Amino acid sequence: MAATRSRFPWLLLAAAILHGDMLGADEPRRPNIVFILCDDLGYGDVGCYGQERIRTPNIDQLAREGIRFTQHYSGHNVCAPSRCVLMTGKHPGHAHIRDNRGGLKGSEGQEPVPAGELTLPLTLKALGYRLGGFGKWGLGPVGSSGDPLQQGFDRFFGYNCQAVAHNSYPKHLWDNDQRRELRNPVFSPHQRLPKDRDPQDPASYTEYRGQDYAPDVITEQALLFLEQNREQPFFLYYPTTVPHLALQVPEDSLNDYEGAFPDKPYPGDRSYLPHRTPRAAYAAMITRLDREIGRIVARVQSLGLEEQTLFIFTSDNGPPVGRLGGTDTPFFQSAGDLRGGKGSFYEGGFRVPCIVRWKNRIPAGRTSDRVCGFEDWLPTLLDLASAAEKIPGAIDGISFAPTLRGDPQPPRPFLYRESPGYGGQQYIRIGDWKGIRVNLNPGSKAGNQAPGALQLYDLAADRREETDLANQHPEIVARMLALMSEQHRRSELFPIRALDEPHVKPDSP
Repeated sequence: MAATRSRFPWLLLAAAILHGDMLGADEPRRPNIVFILCDDLGYGDVGCYGQERIRTPNIDQLAREGIRFTQHYSGHNVCAPSRCVLMTGKHPGHAHIRDNRGGLKGSEGQEPVPAGELTLPLTLKALGYRLGGFGKWGLGPVGSSGDPLQQGFDRFFGYNCQAVAHNSYPKHLWDNDQRRELRNPVFSPHQRLPKDRDPQDPASYTEYRGQDYAPDVITEQALLFLEQNREQPFFLYYPTTVPHLALQVPEDSLNDYEGAFPDKPYPGDRSYLPHRTPRAAYAAMITRLDREIGRIVARVQSLGLEEQTLFIFTSDNGPPVGRLGGTDTPFFQSAGDLRGGKGSFYEGGFRVPCIVRWKNRIPAGRTSDRVCGFEDWLPTLLDLASAAEKIPGAIDGISFAPTLRGDPQPPRPFLYRESPGYGGQQYIRIGDWKGIRVNLNPGSKAGNQAPGALQLYDLAADRREETDLANQHPEIVARMLALMSEQHRRSELFPIRALDEPHVKPDSP
């Protein structure tokens, strides 16, 4: 037999190819994945989560045709580290990027992830997917190890840098590794309305827009990607910049909300660009985003791929707190009835809307209260793609594919988050019990108080986190502190003093 193998290797090769072709004919095509990631969209900013002032018919339709999660958590409470959790399956105590941070000196973009770090796109690539990213990246400059083209993506179009993405009328976007110039003037997205301008005159604001509204330009490229890759499984990653500040939207959308509710000019005194009707602008941005999502769904349908395509809609973190940049998130109840907003690990900062729809494969019209997070998407998507054997071992995510299919599933043992930003924070959830610690980076701009003790909340009875029960349940506090210590891995790039320096001790409960 050994002689046969050595004399006729071509027979074995032909047999292997034939066997592979037969398997390919019998196996169903892996599902296409459309992952829509909003930017700073709050839990309560869309209709199916209780929003009454902003119209989101296409998103609401996805919810009716799929499953809506009420306890889904973004990877972090700010942009870049949340995306890192999504793409690696690791929570922020283990992930490489743990806060927003500038990138390589002299380059446009954020701190780059190392080569081979983003397991989600790299694994999908190895499974034969075509990968396209359209929107905001934030995980490494063009040409660095964090460039999307170095992390499994075949195509990228949009903003590489989060700071550039503060302007919806930028001078350029990135087309793979080339700058694509747009028909927009150069202006800073952080400036005040000059004192000699009439804040009521629309003409006072004309210099803060151009001809090419970047979210629209990006959507066109995403639609083209769908057309060009219809014959094979694709992963369309659509990390839109909407509704992140600054408040900018074309006039045709703004007109839909003119006079819809009381409004007054925002002069630009709380960072970001001024706007004559800031409430109308915020609502119009979200409704225009909803329109673009409808276009993506319609294109998939027109290509005959609806039953082969999994749609996911969610947000990278909660909404801005208060009236930053002219937003009025209290007016819109953007965080719903949750406490806090972007930058915090109170529920409003990172409990986000999440809708999943797969026609005839995921039972429609359901709501789930399963606790799950961004780290869970990597194993879940591989599970749904019939590639569970490819799920890496060194991740923190847990597949919730059984929940999507309508099958029973044990609850998540715990969910962990941490951040060196906003003074330094830690969070853990076990069942309905939630623990949070703040001021863990004493001496920082936002953490100028002594490290705080663990606050304990019962989210089943106290959704708004108003009553700290730590003194009443020392045994739960002790268990949480032990888990927090266990889940934190020191990072030289993103240190947390109270966790990494033994002499900095938090107050006792």
